[in-house]
Amino acid sequence: MPLLDQIQADLVAAMKAHDEARLSAVRMIKAALKKHEVDAMKPLDSAAEQQVLKSLVKQRADAAEMFRGGGRPELADKEEAERKLIESYLPAAASPEDVDAAVDAAIAETGATSSKQMGAVMKAVQARLAGTTVDGRSLSEKVKARLA
Repeated sequence: MPLLDQIQADLVAAMKAHDEARLSAVRMIKAALKKHEVDAMKPLDSAAEQQVLKSLVKQRADAAEMFRGGGRPELADKEEAERKLIESYLPAAASPEDVDAAVDAAIAETGATSSKQMGAVMKAVQARLAGTTVDGRSLSEKVKARLA
């Protein structure tokens, strides 16, 4: 089932269940996907859909962090709930063992020895982990630690 069809079905289910929090989050996801589709002037492929969802996840994580820092835990909790809902539409996250194995293989493949070659290693790791969800910040930290 295409992602937009799944989101539409979830939107209807949330309306029927009178689940306002879920309804507003699903509407936000649908609006973001539709906006990207209109801006691109072509239907979204799965890679573009995932990119939009990943940016929404990052926005929610950053907002939650800012709210916690500002002493607004109730708003931070709302952002975290939205982030978890958005993540449910993304592919499964790569396990830490898979990430470690991909980093080791990418370093061996590229022959990287210093942090100057981090870009090539990151590209190779992301290619190996295609089809899974990986946090770029933690991946970058792992690669940097291995190359240091």
